[in-house]
Amino acid sequence: MNEARKANQSAMVAEKKRKDGPQESRGISKQKWLDERKKKIGKLLDANGLDMKEAYMLDTQQVAETKYKKWEKEPAPAGWDVFNQKTLYDAHKKRTKKIDVDLEEYNRMKEADPEFYREASSLQYGKAPKVSEDKIERMVKELRDKDEKRNAFSRRRRFHEEKDIDSINDRNEHFNKKIERAFGRYTLEIKNNLERGTALPD
Repeated sequence: MNEARKANQSAMVAEKKRKDGPQESRGISKQKWLDERKKKIGKLLDANGLDMKEAYMLDTQQVAETKYKKWEKEPAPAGWDVFNQKTLYDAHKKRTKKIDVDLEEYNRMKEADPEFYREASSLQYGKAPKVSEDKIERMVKELRDKDEKRNAFSRRRRFHEEKDIDSINDRNEHFNKKIERAFGRYTLEIKNNLERGTALPD
């Protein structure tokens, strides 16, 4: 009886091993795939003289567009998310939407300058082309508008500094507001008398 049980157990173990097979035989493991991908990206970055933070520069246009589409589906930012890459990109898009591009002038400038897209080895590297006055004015106007908008923005304040404090905590403040709403007009004279010190004793 014991021999039969042992034989059955060993047959079961062998069958399980056959069924499962080695871990790698089903396909490459996720960790191994990630490691290989990192190595591959690392080689590409080294070849282009970039570090890991600049890995996004290897993305194609399609990959970048899919990333941005994913970002667009997310809800509005809150808290520290205001400073993340998506929000900064959205702000950039919003600002550049107002810019009018003159393609004729752009093409003219490109034809006039053989090194319009300069490389690091160019002798004219760092030399900026002449910018017309109206473009500078447009940029200044955009910056001023931005400043005005920022100055005009006002968040609703919870506390009014001019108002007298007549509560001990938030709950009490809420209760006092309710009481004031209901009975404020009836108790106004009594309040004023108490503040002036002219209230008559009973």
